Amino acid sequence: MQVQSPFRQHNSTPVSSFVLTAYFNLGSLRWLFFWALLLLYLLVIFSNVLLVCVIALNRSLHEPMYMFLCSLFINELYGSASLYPFLLVHILRDVHIVPTPLCFLQIYILHVYAVTQLQTLACMSYDRYVAICHPLHYRVRMSRKGTAGLILFPWVYALSTVGVTISFSSSLELCGNVIDKVYCNNYPIIKLACYDTTILNIYGIMMTITVVIYPLFVIFYMYIRILKVCWRGERRTKQKAMNTCGPHLASVLNFSLAAFFEILQSRFDMSHVPNMLRIFLALYFFLCQPLFNPLIYGLVLTNIRLICRGLLLRVIRKQVQR
Repeated sequence: MQVQSPFRQHNSTPVSSFVLTAYFNLGSLRWLFFWALLLLYLLVIFSNVLLVCVIALNRSLHEPMYMFLCSLFINELYGSASLYPFLLVHILRDVHIVPTPLCFLQIYILHVYAVTQLQTLACMSYDRYVAICHPLHYRVRMSRKGTAGLILFPWVYALSTVGVTISFSSSLELCGNVIDKVYCNNYPIIKLACYDTTILNIYGIMMTITVVIYPLFVIFYMYIRILKVCWRGERRTKQKAMNTCGPHLASVLNFSLAAFFEILQSRFDMSHVPNMLRIFLALYFFLCQPLFNPLIYGLVLTNIRLICRGLLLRVIRKQVQR
């Protein structure tokens, strides 16, 4: 889809690559950051793959809540695969140039990851709302067909809406190729456009409301209803509700904090903030969330924790017997 601008265009040349300028000379610390990031990535892969396998191979976990978690962990693997290897390569490079197709591919994957993450968390909040507020109707509302639809919807929605957004961005005529980030992002590219992008900015605000604000509203509305039911219930009911809702609420709050950092980085001038802190705030959204979720769910949810402990003990016994 070509974007036809009603505004007068400036001189522009086709952009074949983008230059990332947020990197700085690490000197002798380069390899330390490389190995630390590689270790973090291996932990992300191990923890998410482990929990996906645990859920997939145990019939006792084939419940809607755990199916949503499985989708969440797969999304963590999908999103982190587009950033961690990219950062590992660029940490060791002196020149940080990214070909245009690869840059837009990274933007597409990271945006799909973010939208899918939040939409899945919203669907999970609905699942907890039905389970706690309408337990007698849970099996009807959260049937296999209904659960499958709620699992697929975030992916289909993210792939389509982000695809439209990237089609607009990739068709812009640009008057520069410098991005002050450590990875490719959509809004800095829009700011490089040779003409007024007010229409695109309005579209971006509308998309932010649709894919961020509305799901967060749904999540917090569901939890207000859940808290009202728990407040009127017995102590045992409150404890059970918090055990299942606590990890999900922690994930939502962590995601909201990370999204706030990312919006702050992209929309406002942060030049007065130390460079290292700016990079951390920009990467927190994609680096910490994929590790936070499997840790919080794996440690807090009793069923998953017991199965993982059993697998670990089984492996240790086999090693001892050898």
